[in-house]
Amino acid sequence: MTEHEHVRVAVIGSGFGGLGAAVRLRREGITDFVVLERSGAVGGTWRDNSYPGCACDVPSHLYSFSFAPNPDWPRTFSGQEHIRAYLEHVADVFGLRPHLRFDSEVTMMTWDTDRFHWRIETSAGFLTADVVVSATGPLSDPKIPSIPGIDTFTGKVFHSARWDHDYDLRGKRVAMIGTGASAIQIVPAIQPDVARLTLFQRTPPWVMPRVDRAITGAERWLHRRLPFTAQARRGLLWGIRELQVQAFTKRPNELGLVERLAKRNLGRAVKDPELRRKLTPDYRIGCKRILLSNTYYPALTRPNVDVVASGLERIEGSTVIAADGTRAEVDAIVFGTGFHVTDMPIAERVVGADGRTLAQAWESGMKSLRGATAAGFPNWMTIIGPNTGLGNSSMILMIESQLNYMADFVRQLEVLGGRVALDARPGAVDAWNHRVQERMKRTVWNTGGCTSWYLDANGVNTTVWPGTTTEFRGATRHVDLGEYDVLRAGEPAPGRTPEAAPEPRTKSTRKKKVEAGA
Repeated sequence: MTEHEHVRVAVIGSGFGGLGAAVRLRREGITDFVVLERSGAVGGTWRDNSYPGCACDVPSHLYSFSFAPNPDWPRTFSGQEHIRAYLEHVADVFGLRPHLRFDSEVTMMTWDTDRFHWRIETSAGFLTADVVVSATGPLSDPKIPSIPGIDTFTGKVFHSARWDHDYDLRGKRVAMIGTGASAIQIVPAIQPDVARLTLFQRTPPWVMPRVDRAITGAERWLHRRLPFTAQARRGLLWGIRELQVQAFTKRPNELGLVERLAKRNLGRAVKDPELRRKLTPDYRIGCKRILLSNTYYPALTRPNVDVVASGLERIEGSTVIAADGTRAEVDAIVFGTGFHVTDMPIAERVVGADGRTLAQAWESGMKSLRGATAAGFPNWMTIIGPNTGLGNSSMILMIESQLNYMADFVRQLEVLGGRVALDARPGAVDAWNHRVQERMKRTVWNTGGCTSWYLDANGVNTTVWPGTTTEFRGATRHVDLGEYDVLRAGEPAPGRTPEAAPEPRTKSTRKKKVEAGA
């Protein structure tokens, strides 16, 4: 980046959301953009998560862009290496390489009211942009709980999303913390090689069989020669999941049959009644994400595996101690404890028109207009924003819907002309959020009796979309200018009362407040 580089659009992140945004911008005829990536390669979460056994739990032909079909997926459920290769392929085929800025972590983005653009500070310098599209994604920043004594641990510690491939687990005593989607893939992958594996489980997941197989050469040949066959396959996979949505969002009791199938799956794999009791959830299936595995339960029955039905409470030297008092001597600790989803660190680095950070604006909970824009942050939008997550289908469908919205957002700016910005009206944001939360009340995610990463610190589900992907696509097809204030350089924002801007809440200011007893 040159010292005073200015672009029409700055995209943050090069995972599915960022690369999808870049492709869509080029299709809209916009080439004056950059994609800022903190790492040295594209891929997002599929670059960062390279742990043993890492794979997707959405079928391959549905977990890909509709505008970039891949007839050569090797399996019905693809592994991490194949998905990452697919994203590299997208970057090459659509000519995105000249727009990529690697090793450029965004440290701060600030809306400049006078100059009417975003000032973006990165680890590689600074630039300005008329529009910012934040595609950092919710599964970007690993979450490691604060465990008393972790600083005294004498062995190796790492998170599943930051796997240390230089550390050899063979013959080691390993503690696996957590039983989410990553853990159920890691456990069977490392169990045959480790001396002992101790799994710390706060809440058991519901696990269904993974109907995975190699895609035959004949199928791949057919999809290459007759692309409509791959489209039909994708359509069938999509349709089945659309039909399932009602059970998750309106009639959770209908999930009882699925729950019985999951219990039967557990019973077939685990014969020991005590272990089976530990692994049986006490909440409605679907309240947490339903996990898929054929190898997780069998791995837990092996003689070198211990399941501790209690969370990790503290560490004393090389000893890990659970809340129920169970102790284990280990050489390594692997945290499979998820990500900062409802408290995304990027929010602390976005400073809006009134001097507040996005984290401050979202202090009582994340909320946006149509999962994309936030009041007080002109010409800023996010991909995979609040309440755009899915519990049973492919996030690529939601991303493509948001790309439609992004494209129309930029078109509206072109039509309005001049130095102009769109700022979501607080009333429109509140109205959208109210409708979403009203629909959320009867979903399985809110009524199923579990505590999940879908919920924020206030117990509000700010993560999942309570409807079908078809509904979301309809809601994000076009930008409604009635939901926005149209701002022009040199003119006051209409209908807004100026306020004294609070001090942006950065890490240093938070530390000062804590030290002061605030």
